[in-house]
Amino acid sequence: MTTTVDLVPGLITTRDAIAGTFGCGTFQGIEPADKAGKVFVFSDPSAGEEYGYTFDGHAEDDEFGPLYLYTGAGANGDQKPSGRNGSLLTHVEKNRELHLFVAHGRVPGGGAMLQRYIGEMVLDPIKPYDVRRGPGRDGVMRNVLVFRFRPAAGSTPAWTEVDRVPAAAKTAIEITDPAVSVSAPTPVVLPQQSGAKVKATEQHTTAETVADIPAARRKVLRREGELVNAFTAHLEAAGHQTHSFQITIKGEAAALTPDLYDATDHALYEAKGQTTRANIRMAIGQLADYRRHIPNGASLRVAVLLPSEPSDDLRDLLGEENVELVYQTEDGFVGWPFAYHQP
Repeated sequence: MTTTVDLVPGLITTRDAIAGTFGCGTFQGIEPADKAGKVFVFSDPSAGEEYGYTFDGHAEDDEFGPLYLYTGAGANGDQKPSGRNGSLLTHVEKNRELHLFVAHGRVPGGGAMLQRYIGEMVLDPIKPYDVRRGPGRDGVMRNVLVFRFRPAAGSTPAWTEVDRVPAAAKTAIEITDPAVSVSAPTPVVLPQQSGAKVKATEQHTTAETVADIPAARRKVLRREGELVNAFTAHLEAAGHQTHSFQITIKGEAAALTPDLYDATDHALYEAKGQTTRANIRMAIGQLADYRRHIPNGASLRVAVLLPSEPSDDLRDLLGEENVELVYQTEDGFVGWPFAYHQP
């Protein structure tokens, strides 16, 4: 006899019980349940530990609030934003709820893995995933899609301290390919609540709800991504090789991920979606942090990439900090190629 599963955060159950109630599979980390209008995600950090990395877990809150990271599907080779990974990317437009579980030991006296229900999530509409580097099952380094989940509006996730993303054991730098792309994020329209139950004592306050990210901010970050893509194409058309880096810092869980590196010019770019003083000051600080960890950092050229020309005072600020300026116009990009600097 199959037990009906009520999706209450903190519930401990099994995949067989979830499948019996909602009709999903029981073997993959991402299991759509089409008839139930849901996608179930099963996070097991120990699976990545076997290969020397752990990306899954409750990450440090950012400006939009709580965040859970989840490694996508694909054991070998670069992971792609299709197949089961695609079911995450399209869960909002297909009106499917996204439900997150984490491995929670095994059934006493048996081999089945227990699952603890974290809660209903929504994929971050601004940045659905990061591209990280890690070995596959075959030991070969590849691109890994690390999805970024936010708690759905009105839901309080039942994560605990053990669910935190572990800190890096050492400082390391890996080359990443920024060319992996995903369709433009769709506006956040949360799926209808049809099966999840949230106890009254677990309701979020308005300040804690992160699913309704302001539309203006969403447009700014989307513009930033489009700017990087356009400039990458501009550089590659000129015969330049481009990529970026994943920089992990010993004792820290979050990785540093510069926007774009031009290997031909040995130049690092930080893009901003708005030409404001706050954004430019932030970019200067980010570039100063990145260059400390990049090989041959003393000879590295750093540049801010902007969607329009900044004010004269901001140009002066960049010049005094030895940061190049590249900005977009209707005709292309001004400021590149860089002027030759006399020693």
